[in-house]
Amino acid sequence: MDFWPEFLASSWGKEFVAGGFGGIAGIVSGYPLDTVRVRQQNSTQKGSAFRILRHVAVTEGPLSLYRGMAAPLASVTFQNAMVFQIYAVLSRAFDRNVPASDPPSYKGVALGGFGTGAIQSLMLTPVELVKIRLQLQRRNIPDNKNQITSYKGPTDVARSIFKQEGWKGIYRGLTITVLRDAPAHGLYFWTYEYVREQLHPGCRKNGQESFRTMLIAGGLAGVASWISCYPVDVIKTRLQAQSQSTPSRYSGIVDCFRRSVKQEGYSVLWRGLGTAVARAFVVNGAIFTAYETALRFFFSNNNNNHANIETENTF
Repeated sequence: MDFWPEFLASSWGKEFVAGGFGGIAGIVSGYPLDTVRVRQQNSTQKGSAFRILRHVAVTEGPLSLYRGMAAPLASVTFQNAMVFQIYAVLSRAFDRNVPASDPPSYKGVALGGFGTGAIQSLMLTPVELVKIRLQLQRRNIPDNKNQITSYKGPTDVARSIFKQEGWKGIYRGLTITVLRDAPAHGLYFWTYEYVREQLHPGCRKNGQESFRTMLIAGGLAGVASWISCYPVDVIKTRLQAQSQSTPSRYSGIVDCFRRSVKQEGYSVLWRGLGTAVARAFVVNGAIFTAYETALRFFFSNNNNNHANIETENTF
C-alpha cells in the first residue's frame, strides 16, 4: 500500500506518471489522423486526407479510425516515461560542463534526443508493427479480396506474427525505425527547448512558461521532427505492412525506396505529409502540455507536503 506514495515522491516516479499522461493525451488526440496517414502512405491511389477520413468513417464506421490504438496506448506510459527519463540523463551526459542548476546546452539537448530516439526504437518497433497491421485491416468491405487475414485485436496480431515469423518478425522494421527516430528525436527536443525559450525567455531555467508556450513549442517540435523524417517513415510503413501471409513487395529498405519511387514518383515519399504535420502539431502540443502540467502538479503537491510537515514540526 505504501508503494505508490513512495514512488511518486521520487523524481523517477514523477517522470513516469507525467510521461504517461503526456503520451495518453497525444495518442487519443491524434490517433484518427494517424490512421489516415498510414493509409495514405501504404495506398497506391492518391486521395486527400478528408476524402480518406470520410470514406473510412462511412464504410467501416467511425470507431475504425481508432483501430489498433490499444497497442500503443497499453505501452505509452512506460514508453513515454522512459523517453523523457533517458533524454534527461543523456542530455546531461553529453555535456558535463553545464552546472546541474542550469538547463542542458542545446548541444546536449540534440545529442541526448538522438540517443533517446535510437534507444526507444527497441520499444516502439513491435508496437508500431502491430498498430500498422491493424490500421491497414479493412472490415465490412465485401469485395476486399486482398484481405487474407482478419485480426481480432493487438494480441491476436502479435501472436500471429510471432507464430509465423518469430522474434525476427516482431522486430520487422527495427533498422528503419532507428534511422527515422534517432535524428528526428534530436531535432524534436532541440526545437522544443529553443522555441519555448524564444517565446518565454528564461523559462528553461525557471520552468514558468505558459500553456500557450507549451502548446506552440511542443506542436512546432513535432512538426519539425516529422518533416525531417517523413520519407523514411513512408518506407517504414510499407515495410512493416508486409507479412508472410501476403505477397512480399519489397526485399529491404533500398528496394522499397527504389520501387516506390519508380512506380509512383518521388511525390510518394511525401504522401500524407499534410495529415502527419497537422497530427504532429496537435499530438505534441498535447504531449508536452500534459507532461509539464503533471510535473508541476506533482512537484507543487510535494512542496506543499513538505511545507505542512515543517509547519507541524514548529509546534
